[in-house]
Amino acid sequence: MLTESVLTGTSSPAVGAGALLALLRDGRARTRAELVELTGLARSTVSLRLDALLGQRWVVPADDVISSGGRPATAFTFNSSARIVLAADLGATHARLAVTDLAATTLAEREAEMPIARGPETVLTWLVDTFRELLAECDRRLTDVCGVGVGLPGPVEHDTGKPVNPPIMPGWDGFPVPDWLGARLGVPVLVDNDVNMMALGEYWAGRSGAEHLVYVKIGTGIGCGIISGRSLHRGAQGAAGDIGHIRVPSSEENVVCRCGNIGCLEAVAGGAALAARLRAAGQEAADSRDVVRLVRAGNTEAIRLVRQAGREVGVVLASIVNFFNPAMILIGGDLAGAGEHLLAGLREVIYSRSLPLATQHLSIRVSDLGDRAGVVGAAVMIIEHMLSPEAVDQALSA
Repeated sequence: MLTESVLTGTSSPAVGAGALLALLRDGRARTRAELVELTGLARSTVSLRLDALLGQRWVVPADDVISSGGRPATAFTFNSSARIVLAADLGATHARLAVTDLAATTLAEREAEMPIARGPETVLTWLVDTFRELLAECDRRLTDVCGVGVGLPGPVEHDTGKPVNPPIMPGWDGFPVPDWLGARLGVPVLVDNDVNMMALGEYWAGRSGAEHLVYVKIGTGIGCGIISGRSLHRGAQGAAGDIGHIRVPSSEENVVCRCGNIGCLEAVAGGAALAARLRAAGQEAADSRDVVRLVRAGNTEAIRLVRQAGREVGVVLASIVNFFNPAMILIGGDLAGAGEHLLAGLREVIYSRSLPLATQHLSIRVSDLGDRAGVVGAAVMIIEHMLSPEAVDQALSA
C-alpha cells in the first residue's frame, strides 16, 4: 500500500496524482472508495487527484459500475490509449520500428534493411520519415506522441544517450541522437544499447517469470542485457553486459576483433565470424542469417561451427552464472534461429563449468519475443519514464 507521505505534497490536485495512476496501471478498475482504502487518503483528496488524471484522459471511467447495495459506484481504469509511443530497434543491418500505446501494444510496425554503417544522419532521417508513415497508418498524429525510444547496436552513455566508440557504427561516436531526433519530432527521446532493450522487452512481456535474467543477443556481434531484481542493470556509465569483447581461450584466439583487440568472443563466435569461415570453406554465407539458413538446410560445417560458437559463448556465460546467479538465460539475435544446435553447445559448457547451486533451477532457452524484443523494450523504456509518478505530476502541474 502506498503511504500518504508518498501521495501528498502541496494543495495542487496534480501533486501525487502520478502515484495514484501507478496504482491503476495494473489494468484493474477501481472505485473511489477502493482507492481511498488502498492509499489511506481522504476521499476528497483522491477525488481531486482523480479529476486531474481524468482531465488529461490518463484515467477514464470503466464501462461497468459496481454496486454494494446502494447507489452504484463508478470504477476508473488506466487509459492506455491516452498517448502513443514511437519505438525503434536499430541493429547492425536491420531495423524494426513501431508505434505502440501505453501498454506497449503495437498499433503499426515495420521491419526493413537499414545498415547502421550508413551513418547517423542517413539512418535517423529514414527513421523520422518511417515514423511519420507509421503514424499515418494507424491514424494518429505526432501531437499524440509522448516520447521516442531507440535501441542502438553499440555502447551508449546512458545519461546522454550518445554512442561511445561503437565498433560497428562508423560516424556515430558521440553523435547527439536524442537532441537530433528531439529537434525534428518535438518529443522526449531516450536512447540505450539494443540488448538492454531486448532484455527489458522480454521482462515486460512477463512470459519468463524471472526477476533475475540474462538476455544474450548472438548476431553480427554478441552482447547481453541484465535484469536484476526486476530492474535493468546498466552499470555506472551504461556499459554493463558488453560480453562480446571478453577474450576467450580458443583455437581462434589470435583473430583480430573490430574493437582492435584479439581473441574477443564476438570475433570468435559472432555471426559475422562464422559467416567468414563458411565463405572460406566455399559456402555462400554473407551474414549470420545465411549461417542459420545453412544450419537449417543440414550443412554439416555450419552445424559444427554453430555448436562450437555455443561452447565459446558458454565459457563466458558460465562465469556470469557463477557471479550473477540468474534464474534464466534467454538467447536472441539471428543465431538464435539455429535453435538446439546453438543451445546444445551453450548448455554443455554452462552446466559443466558452473556451480551446482547456481544451475539448480537455471533455464536456458530461446527468446520468447524473438525479433520483436528490442522494439518492445524501446517502447517500455519510454512508457516507464513518462508514466513515472514524478513525470506524471510534473506534466499535470505544467
